[in-house]
This record gives sequence, structure tokens and C-alpha cells, in this order.
Amino acid sequence: MAELNTIRSAAGTRAAQIDAGLRAHMNKVYGTMSVGMLITALAAWAIAGLAVTSDPTGATVALREGQYLTGLGTVLYTTPLRWVVMFAPLAFLLFGWGALMRRGSAAAVQLGFFIFAAVMGVSMSSIFLVFTAYSITQTFLVTAIAFAGLSLYGYTTKKDLSGMGTFLMMGVIGLIVAMIINIFLQSPAMMFAISAIGVLIFAGLTAFYTQDIKNTYVAHAAHGDQEWLEKAAIDGALSLYISFLNMFQFLLMFMGQQE
Repeated sequence: MAELNTIRSAAGTRAAQIDAGLRAHMNKVYGTMSVGMLITALAAWAIAGLAVTSDPTGATVALREGQYLTGLGTVLYTTPLRWVVMFAPLAFLLFGWGALMRRGSAAAVQLGFFIFAAVMGVSMSSIFLVFTAYSITQTFLVTAIAFAGLSLYGYTTKKDLSGMGTFLMMGVIGLIVAMIINIFLQSPAMMFAISAIGVLIFAGLTAFYTQDIKNTYVAHAAHGDQEWLEKAAIDGALSLYISFLNMFQFLLMFMGQQE
């Protein structure tokens, strides 16, 4: 009987340790994601501010009455460099992130994530030229509320979302192909459909990624590989960061008011 009680006590202690570790792990995930979001917002705002001027002297492109693109803005938004800026984050995710996760230290992976967040901010800076600050703020708050609810669902639900995740990832591939095609077609109807489907896909992925981050930690916590767990937390932060930003951008297509 004493031996059984000892086993139960050890199991309870181990469960408590995993719960405490999981809370710390999730705090690391959300904290890293939040810092990345802040870097992206500051980079986008700063670049947009440097790209626009009210002084027509030396400016070659007029945005609207009283506003012109600076030299930096002209290079970023009207030359072939805009394609580099647009696709650099995607190229990094496809060809760089996996190698960094395998070979880099936790500190290197975190630095890579923050650099990626800054590049994403440059890529997104044009929204400050197109949409009003009020509509950007409003859409961000709506996205934050939706994200919190979806992530909480993914964390607490007992339903296995892994099958849904596979389906949604296939949807992301189709979405990327459709967006590339629409760059050339410039179809408003197609853009509306892409935005609606995009919101649904990344809403589902938010819940899926949250559950996956939780399950991954629980499965590997007993191994005690702290370096791996730290990198896993940053990788999870990146997944949720991408879901948040994509939901935000697609919702902005619906809710955003143009300048």
C-alpha cells in the first residue's frame, strides 16, 4: 500500500511539473510572438513614414493630393524590388527556417525570428499608405480578440485537430497559388474570395497550431532537452505569428477604409 502511494505521489509530482513547464512554455511562445508583432508594427510604420512626403521636390510619384513617394518609397513600391520585398518572407520560411531550426542554437533561432519579423514589417508597410490608421487599429483589435478566442479553444479542446491541420495546410498552398495568379489578373471578385477563404483557413490554423504546440511540449518534456524545447517555443511563436498576421491582412480587405 505504501509503495502504491509512493507511485501515485511521484506521478502527481511529475504531472504538476509538466503543468508548470507547459505554462512557462506557452508564456514563452506568446511572449516571443508579441515581441515579433511589435517589431513588425514598428518596422512597417517607420518604413511607411520614410516612404511618403508632402514635398513634391524630387518626388516622381504622386500617391494622392498633397502626398508623394520619396526616393525610398519609389524604389520599394514601384521598381522590381517590390517583388523581392513581397516574397522575401515566404522564401525565408520555405528555404531558411528549417535549416536554422536544425543547425542553429536557440539564441540564433530567436534572432532569426526577429529579423524575419522586421522584414515582414517592411513587406507590410504599404498598408499604411493605403488604409487609414483608424481602420488598421480597428482591424488589429478585432483580429486580436478573434485570435485569443481561437487559441484558447485550441489549448482547451479535447478534440484532436491534427486532421484539420493537414487539410488547412493544403488550403494554404492553394491560397498562395490563387494569390500569385491574381497578381496578374487583378480580379476584385477573386480577391474577395481569397480574403474570405484566407480568414477561415488561418482562423482554423490558429486553433490547430496552439494544440500542436501544447501536445509537442507534453510529448517531449520528459526528455529534458531544454535547448530543443526553447527552439520549439520559438517555432510555435512563428506559427501563431503568421496565422495572426494573415488573419489581420485578410480581415483588413473587408474592414479597412482606404485613404
